[in-house]
Amino acid sequence: MLINVLIIGDIVGKPGRIILKDKLKPFIDKENIHFCIANGENAAAGAGITGEIADELLSYGIDVITTGDHVWDKKEVLHALETNKSLLRPNNYSPFAIGKGYVVKNSKLGNPIGVINLLGRVFMKPIDCPFRAVDEILKSISRETKIVFVDMHAEATSEKIAMGWYLDGKVSAVVGTHTHVATADEKILPNGTAFISDLGMTGPHESILGRKIDCVLKAIVTQMPTRFDVAEKDVRINGVKVVVDSQTGKANSIKRIEIKAGD
Repeated sequence: MLINVLIIGDIVGKPGRIILKDKLKPFIDKENIHFCIANGENAAAGAGITGEIADELLSYGIDVITTGDHVWDKKEVLHALETNKSLLRPNNYSPFAIGKGYVVKNSKLGNPIGVINLLGRVFMKPIDCPFRAVDEILKSISRETKIVFVDMHAEATSEKIAMGWYLDGKVSAVVGTHTHVATADEKILPNGTAFISDLGMTGPHESILGRKIDCVLKAIVTQMPTRFDVAEKDVRINGVKVVVDSQTGKANSIKRIEIKAGD
């Protein structure tokens, strides 16, 4: 049996949420998507997420929400991380941190699918090793399912590529998030793991990484603190569709997806 999984790049603010409200369910129906994962760490005004916004995104057809280094930006998220199993924080935060970094949920076809959320260390704040962390998770999650997706939220392309090769043959897919620019290196690695360095951004693309161009340019040129407001124009959904063999957990294909607000 083949399972169609849609993985959506970083959702930025209200524009990103609105296009998902309008476009996600029709796309899921059209492409016969059985499971949907999205990174939501920028969904609340461009930085962080709240429990209310998580519920909103889940109502649009998303099954699991991953996050990253901005997971703690909104204090309202703490209760949601304790109670909502579909909302993850990176697993390689301290074991004493609130929330969980992985989950197993059933697809529409009834197949259990594992989702693991990791955070990179290169050019990021200090955090536990994501490679050791994922090894520990796979010891238990592999007893529940062969179908496992990893969101590697990281700044350095090299670190994301390294995780792809490290997990080749151990998981169904490793997808990179955080940099908000879709890469063109989607592939199936030799042992059956789908990989892409970055899914891109679900939000306003007439922007600098989702923020208003003039605000970011002002900060760069003047070197003064500037408010980075979320932009509004040219809103798109970026992501990939991965087709997985339910018996082996290996990926058959990976295809980049872009949906424009006007489509």
